[in-house]
Amino acid sequence: MKFRKVFPLAIAAVLIGGGVLVATQNTKDGGGVKAIVTVNVPELSAKARIGQTKFAQNCVDCHGQNASGSEKGPPLIHRYYEPGHHADGAFFLAAQRGVRAHHWSFGDMPPQPQMSTVDMAAIVQYVRELQKHNGIF
Repeated sequence: MKFRKVFPLAIAAVLIGGGVLVATQNTKDGGGVKAIVTVNVPELSAKARIGQTKFAQNCVDCHGQNASGSEKGPPLIHRYYEPGHHADGAFFLAAQRGVRAHHWSFGDMPPQPQMSTVDMAAIVQYVRELQKHNGIF
């Protein structure tokens, strides 16, 4: 993602009070993709570690390493996805039905039929632990 695309996100995050450090430099996550936000990873619970693995297998291409966002999809470590705005059930529905673009300009998220309820529960646990550790709630 070019600087011009990331910079407006940084301004929006500051104005909204996103609670996370927005990467406006050429910061790259572990997969070599430029991250939208900087995410600190805590010591994860057993269930969240399973979620981390499932996330890496199914979600990382769009949502980035540690849910930091990428050129293809938004960061989930963002106030938009805190439990009071997107409850856990929203993540399950997103995987099941897909999502129309509404907060970001990445386009619609297609359904992810390969995701089981058990997998999604672990992924949600992983995302929530990352969010909490990074001051989202």
